This record gives sequence, C-alpha cells and structure tokens, in this order.
Amino acid sequence: MSDPSKFSGNNPIQINVPHKPTFFDPATIPWTEWVMPGTYFKLLTVREHSGGFSMLLKVDPNTEAPPHHHIGNAEAFILEGEFGYGEDDRGGVWTHSLEPGGAIHVADSPTGVIMFAVGDGPIVGYNDDGSVGAVVDCRLMYELAKANNAADHIEFSHHFSMEGSR
Repeated sequence: MSDPSKFSGNNPIQINVPHKPTFFDPATIPWTEWVMPGTYFKLLTVREHSGGFSMLLKVDPNTEAPPHHHIGNAEAFILEGEFGYGEDDRGGVWTHSLEPGGAIHVADSPTGVIMFAVGDGPIVGYNDDGSVGAVVDCRLMYELAKANNAADHIEFSHHFSMEGSR
C-alpha cells in the first residue's frame, strides 16, 4: 500500500484524492437498454472533451448492428461470447479489437457477447436509407443511464440547461 507520509514535510508534492472513490463495482449498476434492440450497457466513464465513453456492452445472440461510423477509435475486450465483421474478421473471449476512427461497418454476434468497450468519440448510426439515425455520444449515454438509475457514479464538469428553462 502506498505511504502518503513520504509526501509530507518539505516535499512540495501534495497528494490529492477525488471526492468519490476511484473504484466501484459494475455489478451494482443495472443493465440499461441501448440504442438498438437486443443491446444493453453499463456506463463506466464519460469523456466530455471528446464525446467518448467506456462501458460494458451486452449483445443478445443473433444481433446485427446497423451500419455505423466511429468518429474516434473504439476498442473492445471480449469477456464472453464473440462478435465480428463477416466471416474472416471475428473475435472471441479474451480477444481485443481496435476499430479505427473513421471506420464504417456492420458488426454481428450469432452467439451474443459481453465486452468492455472504450470509444474515443461518438458513434453515428445510419438508417437503411443512409440518413443519420442517431449520434451516440457521452451525453446521450449518460441520459439513458440516468433514466435507468444507473449513472450515480458519473459526474460531468459542465452542466447545461435548455434556453428559457432557468
């Protein structure tokens, strides 16, 4: 265990700590329905500067994501099941994926999957006609989790209100 006393006396380094615990148990957070049927998430962190976020993502078996565009890099570490892109690019338990920013693709999971995922920016989902169906950023993720009482551990440094609602 670290010894904060070594930073006392004449040492100019002052230890500071967050006002909330650094660790929490994601098992205490309920799954929240995500933006497409058969998907659920547990929001872990938000990145206000980029719109990104980290989450646990659970996908039901035989679910296919619609075409979507990663504005920033997205990384995933598979904890259960498998998913991939077509027949030749697939990952299973204990594999890691990097979807580079700018990637537009369709993912599927015949078996279902649970993964830890980190996005460096928003995700743009497209409708069948190519129009934008949703922009999924940290604010939307927070609002979805909050509506499900699953966001008490998340804090935003910037708070906004609708014009005229003050």
